[in-house]
Amino acid sequence: MTSPTPAVLFDIDGTLIDSNYFHTVAWWRALQEAGEDIPMSRIHHLIGMGSDQLLRELLGEEREGLSDAHARHYAPFKGDLRAFPGAAELLRAVSKRGVQVVLATSSKEEDLQELLAEIDAGDAIAEIVHGDMVGSSKPAPDIFAVALETLGLTPGQTMVVGDTRWDLEAAHKIGVDVVTVLTGGWTRGDLAQAGAVAVYEDVAELLGQLDDSPLARLLR
Repeated sequence: MTSPTPAVLFDIDGTLIDSNYFHTVAWWRALQEAGEDIPMSRIHHLIGMGSDQLLRELLGEEREGLSDAHARHYAPFKGDLRAFPGAAELLRAVSKRGVQVVLATSSKEEDLQELLAEIDAGDAIAEIVHGDMVGSSKPAPDIFAVALETLGLTPGQTMVVGDTRWDLEAAHKIGVDVVTVLTGGWTRGDLAQAGAVAVYEDVAELLGQLDDSPLARLLR
């Protein structure tokens, strides 16, 4: 029996798309409306979690209406979304080397259209796993676990590329190594301490060093 093709699981927000600070502002505005004066500095480092997890961390509960308020405040930013330089090229380079490219994001399906249009690498993407497909969001491992199950892969046949501690925690719970980038706003020390196997400035730097990166063990 032929072994399944290895895969790299890419986070989107903060990794491929420059959106983390838009999410921070949108959550801050939603919380202000609800009478919760929480500084953006505290909100920022929770971006990358699903909204349910983020609200439990901030408020101790998932309060009704706040996710919808976040979506309303985030909507005006959608026209300002930009893929990081090298994002599409990285996905295509991984795909051309015989590895499946999987997008694994806590974002809801309704938000994917704008994200995919901005990345503009649909020809390289083999599979997408999004927040509506799982029971628990990051830092729970469900996003990555569903991807492995869908593709019939073991943890050793995959790696994650992400930008936050929540990507690291989620992947490590199922034994998957993580390469990280700094574009989500976390420091190199934060990500290294959380167990990243490598930390790059951005996806452009990872692309330039692809064949010498930890991802090379999957490349054909």
